[in-house]
Amino acid sequence: MDRVNFITLGVKDLAASKAFFRDLFGWKPTAKDSSKIAFFDMGGWILALFPREQLAEDANCPSAEGSGFPGFTLAHNVHTKAEVTPLLAKAEKLGAKIKKPAQDVFWGGHSGYFQDLDGHFWEVAWNPFTPTKADGTLEITHENF
Repeated sequence: MDRVNFITLGVKDLAASKAFFRDLFGWKPTAKDSSKIAFFDMGGWILALFPREQLAEDANCPSAEGSGFPGFTLAHNVHTKAEVTPLLAKAEKLGAKIKKPAQDVFWGGHSGYFQDLDGHFWEVAWNPFTPTKADGTLEITHENF
């Protein structure tokens, strides 16, 4: 089956971004982690952090600087509605910018958004229709997707 295997985020300060995700979510870099790139094992796929300028160069893009909304978001689902606000507050304490405070949303869940140290948009969400298992993976069934 074809699938997404890596998501690579271009970052301004690799060490700071690594520390941000470690301290916010408790993620630990893999053994392949180095001073040039960071890899986080997300249970069957990898989240990578790579210096933004080098990532733009690797993609043959003339400029690493973008502005405005990037056209995508990343999401971190939590087990309960009560976990959304504290995780957003923790992100803010670690240097993130809150873009949308935690609130009940139109689709029946509860979520908010922050921008990480490099401006990537992250949603912190509780979704009553797609429960999060103890290991953090989503319980996906034909009924909920």
